[in-house]
Amino acid sequence: MARDIKNELASLDIGSQIRYLRNQRDLTLQELSDLTGLSKPNLSQIENNIVTPPIATLLKISSALGVPIGTFFQKTNQDSNMVVVRKEDRYGIAKGPHISHIGYQYEPLAYPKADKNMEPFIVHMEERQPDDIVFNNHKGEEFLFVLDGELEFRYGDNLVVLHEGDSLYFDSSTPHGYRGINGTVKTLVVIYRPK
Repeated sequence: MARDIKNELASLDIGSQIRYLRNQRDLTLQELSDLTGLSKPNLSQIENNIVTPPIATLLKISSALGVPIGTFFQKTNQDSNMVVVRKEDRYGIAKGPHISHIGYQYEPLAYPKADKNMEPFIVHMEERQPDDIVFNNHKGEEFLFVLDGELEFRYGDNLVVLHEGDSLYFDSSTPHGYRGINGTVKTLVVIYRPK
């Protein structure tokens, strides 16, 4: 299983895509760091495929580079108004030991569609201690639907517990984080990024 995920990540080559786009825009690593708020060492590790960036980090990078986040998941550029992703064609971006602080695994559900405003994912959020929640924020809005399990969601000073079948819609510019309670939680997450 770990080998399959490693092969999937290698086939995406997200780091090289980021480096290529950065160079196309004539940006130094420091300039991309300034635009994203991410450290140069972190960006270097991402570009060299040493670490896999979480969704929020990819959102910051895609925004700074002026491309939709889906750009990084496209194996082929389907220029179509409709795309189908079969279950057997889905792949996951799994947390590894080098990014275990993130606490989730995500599967992009519409990666072949170019130039889209929404990005849907299946996200598996692991059980964590409350103090281990990692907070993110980015432009746009998010919709979250709990498919299986129990989820603690923190949004600014608010704390909400969601169960299977519960949903949540929020402005993602406010720092937010989540954790599984009593095991891993499976969710559907849709991220909207205004252009």
